[in-house]
Amino acid sequence: MLFFTLATGFMAAQPTLDRKTYWRRQLRRIVVLLIIWAVVGFGMGILFVEQLNTFTLGGMPFGFWMAQQGSIYVFVVLILVYAILSDKADREAGLAETDATTASTSSASH
Repeated sequence: MLFFTLATGFMAAQPTLDRKTYWRRQLRRIVVLLIIWAVVGFGMGILFVEQLNTFTLGGMPFGFWMAQQGSIYVFVVLILVYAILSDKADREAGLAETDATTASTSSASH
């Protein structure tokens, strides 16, 4: 934490999570989201397409729709969920970005 403070020039809010707990939760979150991604992309788009095609959505077989459109919607939602949950975890660990932490970066790039 001292290196992080010296490197960035600020001290984050008091962390409520230690580093090991933070990364364990992050890795668990990533694994769960990757499993959902695999089930939707590979499972629903390839493995279970025939069973899903017995249903229709907007006049299209559901398996076909999931392979072509539905999986993209799910992937975007997964990215949004990951961003929201990671931001929350960063705040709990005292690693959240603030105006003070991003101001020096944005002014250096201009």
